[in-house]
Amino acid sequence: MEDVLETPREALGQSDAFVTFQEQLSLVAGVDRPVLLVGERGSGKELAAARLHYLSRRWEAPMVALNCATLASTLLESELFGHEAGAFTGARSRRQGRFEAADGGTLFLDEIGLIPIEVQEKILRVVEYRVFERVGSSSPISVDVRIIGATNADLPRLAEEGKLKRDLLDRLSFEVLFVPPLRERKEDIMFLTRHFAGRMALELGQESLPEFSDEAIELLEAYSWPGNIRELKNVVERALYKSQGKLIKSIKFDPFRSPYEGISRKSPAESVTSEVAETVQPPLLDFREKSLPETIHEIERKSLEKSLHATHYHQGKAARFLGLSYHQFRALYRKHKDLVRKTG
Repeated sequence: MEDVLETPREALGQSDAFVTFQEQLSLVAGVDRPVLLVGERGSGKELAAARLHYLSRRWEAPMVALNCATLASTLLESELFGHEAGAFTGARSRRQGRFEAADGGTLFLDEIGLIPIEVQEKILRVVEYRVFERVGSSSPISVDVRIIGATNADLPRLAEEGKLKRDLLDRLSFEVLFVPPLRERKEDIMFLTRHFAGRMALELGQESLPEFSDEAIELLEAYSWPGNIRELKNVVERALYKSQGKLIKSIKFDPFRSPYEGISRKSPAESVTSEVAETVQPPLLDFREKSLPETIHEIERKSLEKSLHATHYHQGKAARFLGLSYHQFRALYRKHKDLVRKTG
């Protein structure tokens, strides 16, 4: 059967947020009740569900997964509960559903907040009475399944709006665990980066482990990672294959940013990708401690240094970000050249 997770993949981390979350998973794994995992996209909800299953008493039975966002309501009902031959057009034979496939084990329902109301009714009956009927049949089938749900939606709000049955939410929320986003796991960013880089180097047949420059590390650790671990993996693998085994200095966060974008159509701030722009903010200085010339000198120096750092020392991009012509930028650069921290 499709989407039967037979072997666990291990989540990796060493930050306090990660360790605390793993302890929460271990604690609830032994309690045979439904669990809801709430987290942002790419944060590792499926890995957390797998850990719950393999730490539970059901670990020898199958763990079956279904993404509820990928199917229409009629197809979703058939996937969950199965169907009899002739139940609908194209149903040529009896088909087992996910609940039957997971009997004795765990059913992982991803994007649980997107399940249509009519399907929620049948799920609620399974949770309460452990019985259901296949589509096109009136014969009850008994199952023993632990449900783990995952979502990035506000489920109580969906219940208030009538999009999620309150009774079902109550039954499934024996425990609600929040998967920590990567931005709250700062200590794990380079730990995971080196893990993904090592695997990619092996895949590419590189003999030595890749290394990252201080500037690349700073950019990786300063980024907000809206796509979490999945995004980090893509960014690291992309940087590694482009480095061709050399020291990794350049990090490209947005693969959709065209190199042919017209400069005249963009403001200076927009000429630098958003994640870089966030790192280049005007410095805050205490005017009470410096004279006006000293303050201006300090603002110039810090702005110059940060713009260069954020654009990987591409002077043309740094000039555009600061709203200067290239000649104006070069004059400013020469003025502060001895003070600007040079790297690589």
